[in-house]
Amino acid sequence: MRKMKKRLIIPIFIPFGGCPSICVFCDQKGLTGNPPPPTTTEVRERVEAYLGTWKGRGRKEVAFYGGTFTALPLETQEAYLGSVKGYLTQGVIDGVRVSTRPDRVSDADVVFMKERGVDTVELGVQSMDERVLELSGRGHSGEDSVRAVNVLKKHGMVTGIQIMPVLPGDDYRSVINTAKEVIGLSPQFVRVYPVLVLKDTPLEGMYLRGEFTPWALDDMVMVCKDISALFERAGITIIRMGLHPGEGLRKSVVAGPYHPSFRNLVDRGPDSGHRRRRAKNCRITPEGRAGPGVV
Repeated sequence: MRKMKKRLIIPIFIPFGGCPSICVFCDQKGLTGNPPPPTTTEVRERVEAYLGTWKGRGRKEVAFYGGTFTALPLETQEAYLGSVKGYLTQGVIDGVRVSTRPDRVSDADVVFMKERGVDTVELGVQSMDERVLELSGRGHSGEDSVRAVNVLKKHGMVTGIQIMPVLPGDDYRSVINTAKEVIGLSPQFVRVYPVLVLKDTPLEGMYLRGEFTPWALDDMVMVCKDISALFERAGITIIRMGLHPGEGLRKSVVAGPYHPSFRNLVDRGPDSGHRRRRAKNCRITPEGRAGPGVV
């Protein structure tokens, strides 16, 4: 098999930038150390620093993470994208990606970004189940995700989708159905972020009040093995499975199926029948508490 060239992703974090509300699971400020939004000068300095140490020959991208990019004021979007446009023009970088919400993607948004060098958009879909989205405070619907993907594809954007098993209201069936519906949208890639309870989030409050119980590590590994098999059969790449195990994350985790090498567990973990049955029979009740269920 031909080995793919390693690519360079230059991450620019804008915690909560443009986000209309805080989702129950989100602790961007805690995970990133609560820095102020980067200035355009800081963006260029970061790009230069990464390029100065890069020895590979693969694709090089600037990626704006951590917020809802298309909900930022247009002048802010213009400034950020303008700060890296010169690198694109000179061929120093090959593309720009942004992260955003499904309900903040319109034809005008995509045209604006595409004219300024954006060629990849990651959508924080998280779930395709309407009740799960409501309980998680997402503020958008599954239909918003379908519409957003169609808009992005119409304009030739590379499209990625992020999903989060197991959110409040989820059970095995809803997690698998979300994966299947995402496959139906044919994104070029996906990220899978198993839900963790992090400090200073609304989900921590739900957990402490007994309204939400995260799945055990073994159960989450098993459902993610099933998700992985579905995406693999569909030819869709999972570019990340589990949150990046940085120091900020380790300090923030209150509860949940955290493991610093979660993807390795999924890729090589045991596939025993009793564990599979346990995963399939574990669900989150309407009140958010874990309990046995028949699926």
